[in-house]
Parts: sequence; C-alpha cells; structure tokens
Amino acid sequence: MAQKNIDNPLTVHMGNEELVLRRRYEVASIFNDFLVAVWFLAGSVLFLFPDYEKAAIWLFIIGSFQFLIRPTIRLASHLHIKKLPASHWEN
Repeated sequence: MAQKNIDNPLTVHMGNEELVLRRRYEVASIFNDFLVAVWFLAGSVLFLFPDYEKAAIWLFIIGSFQFLIRPTIRLASHLHIKKLPASHWEN
C-alpha cells in the first residue's frame, strides 16, 4: 500500500488559470510572518500621531498574538493524525 503524501498540493481553479499551493504549512507561516510585519509597521506609524495611539497599541497586541501562531503552524506541520484501518480483532 503506497503512503499518501502528507502535504499534497492544493489547486484552486480560476477561469483558465490555476493556483497551486505546495508546502501549505510553509506558505501559512510566510503569510503569518507577513501579517505580523504589517501590524507592527502600521502600529509604529500610528504611534507618530497621538490621536491614534490606542489603535497602535491594538495593532501591536494583534502582532504579538500572531507571534504565538508561528510555532503552532510549525508544530502542526510535524504532527498529523492518521486514521488506522478497522481491525478484525475488535469484535
């Protein structure tokens, strides 16, 4: 019995083109890192304007929370639950 590849490509069809995502966990991690950078950059800019200080703080909180997501994605990429075939001995 051939073992199924854990990280099969995800293909999304868009008209005459298709988007193929390989190594989904790595893509999720990169996307998460990109969002962290956006939150921290936007928060840093907002701190230049006193009226937006509260929004800046919230963006830093969101970015900090996303730092927790990074190891979660990495851990999920290494852990997979596999369903075992039914045993004839359980009856």
